Amino acid sequence: MALKINLNYSPNFGSIKRNSKQIKFLIFHYTGMRKESEALKKLTKIQSEVSSHYFIKNNGDIVLLVPGLYIAWHAGKSSWRNYESLNKHSIGIEISNPGHQFNYKKFSKKQISSILSLSKFLIKKYKIKPKNILGHSDIAPNRKRDPGEKFPWKYLAKNKISFWHSLSSDLLKKNRQVKVNNEDKKLFLKNLYKIGYSRNFSKNLNKTNHLRSIVKAFQRRFRQELISGKIDKECLIISNNLLKKYY
Repeated sequence: MALKINLNYSPNFGSIKRNSKQIKFLIFHYTGMRKESEALKKLTKIQSEVSSHYFIKNNGDIVLLVPGLYIAWHAGKSSWRNYESLNKHSIGIEISNPGHQFNYKKFSKKQISSILSLSKFLIKKYKIKPKNILGHSDIAPNRKRDPGEKFPWKYLAKNKISFWHSLSSDLLKKNRQVKVNNEDKKLFLKNLYKIGYSRNFSKNLNKTNHLRSIVKAFQRRFRQELISGKIDKECLIISNNLLKKYY
């Protein structure tokens, strides 16, 4: 069945067309606004200077805002592995959700179904690897929390969209909040950098706050039950497992 996509073009994109081979990443966002209509208006208003390639409504409708070969303005200052400013190398998908600021809620079944269909289409079209399917908080951990801990990363990974660990829930619970020594903490952070989280942070942020931000980003993604910003044994074994599987 063909993917049904509605059109509502945004003026907010780079005028120079890129080569499809430049597209390496798929980045998920939530809108973080009270009303869906306000979010769509912002993404299509020239004064806002923000956009994404696609918008997924509460009812699951998919809207194309910016054609894929143009650079949409969704990621902002961002980095992952050796890439900086990921707008140049990514497709951005905004999903209607009020976010943490306005009573963050679960994504609807219709939205998840559309995320699945659209992602499969884009992965095939641009040959995007599972480990290059990310959230905004992964690539901008000091600024962003979206799509957040209610985003269905595990479910998507089961459907070959994105990546996930292969550890049992019993093993994870057993190691949750189990303290680790300083050497293990260093190993965990080293693992995060290998996975792709950035070592770099802006001058107005100290190193301690940056490290806490990337730990929280990792937890929002791979340990959604507890977003503490603290490194424990569960986090360490998840990071070890991900590296073994994907890197």
